[in-house]
Amino acid sequence: MKGKTLRWLDRGFVLSELWHFLINFWHILQDRILSTNYRRDIETRNMSMTKYIVVGAGPVGTETARLLAVAGHDVVLTSRSVQPSTIANVKAMQVDATDAIALASVSKGADTIFMCAMAPYHRWSTDYFPIVDGVTKAAETVGAKLVIAGNCYCYGENVTGPVRWDTPLDPTTRKGTVRTIMWQRALRSEVPAIEVRSGDYLGHDVIATFTLLVLPNLLAGKPVRFLGDIDATHAWAYTKDVARTLAAASDYRGEWNRAFHAPAQHATPREVIQKAASMLGKPVPEIDAYATTQLAEHGMQEFVEMAYLFDRPQLIDSSDAENELGIHAQSLEVMIADTIRAA
Repeated sequence: MKGKTLRWLDRGFVLSELWHFLINFWHILQDRILSTNYRRDIETRNMSMTKYIVVGAGPVGTETARLLAVAGHDVVLTSRSVQPSTIANVKAMQVDATDAIALASVSKGADTIFMCAMAPYHRWSTDYFPIVDGVTKAAETVGAKLVIAGNCYCYGENVTGPVRWDTPLDPTTRKGTVRTIMWQRALRSEVPAIEVRSGDYLGHDVIATFTLLVLPNLLAGKPVRFLGDIDATHAWAYTKDVARTLAAASDYRGEWNRAFHAPAQHATPREVIQKAASMLGKPVPEIDAYATTQLAEHGMQEFVEMAYLFDRPQLIDSSDAENELGIHAQSLEVMIADTIRAA
């Protein structure tokens, strides 16, 4: 009996490893297909080969730079702590985005500046404004268009139904107000601007609710506690889909000074957790949720004001990006596989 048990355990291990291999293979294949399709789309629309500046070297900024380089453009990826680039046609430079003069200096001749920089979550109200002001002034100095990576905090908690790109902005939190003011400053600038707004991030190396609250306990085989109603449908944005939307938006031929929504997959937190457990070869854990009053007690004060995003369904209408930019969300399985692949 013991021998049979061991054989079944060995077989389970092999099946788990095979599943990981297949997921990683599919991820690489999907990546190459999307890169090829993006390059073909650029060629179809005859986008001229030019220079782009990407501010912020996180997952979204780095992937945006890679996509633009794949299309044959010259790209400068900037950050205060950027590492040397291993991507062909991408030059990494240490530049502080709050220094408009320094950023303008490296942006000479650029067609578009992508604002993908992130401020620490607890310092948005102090750190984000100098960043957006520096990037905006640099764009004005060199005459570059401005494409901003944003989110949906700006719509507030009073909205009903799916939010559209033209849903009136009505922030009801400090963070939502910060994002709204950032966009208003971009609109008041002398250059055309587009903001790409996203749902909750999934993807490799991302710091978001799933990787902070779910993944560590999932890997350790412990019960998982998330936010709000774990059975309420939520919008999940894949960082690589966000990057594709940003890159496509830079070539938008319609009227600028508008927003697009990055395509998302909609699923409940419970569904995402269950899929992730299955893909990791882990048993589905006990799943619970923090009460809003418990968040501060557990050192998650910054989540308190945004708790409304998880207390009810969060639905994002991205049909405009799908129809105007030709960008569609990848499957939830691909999103989760990329999120857990280094786990």
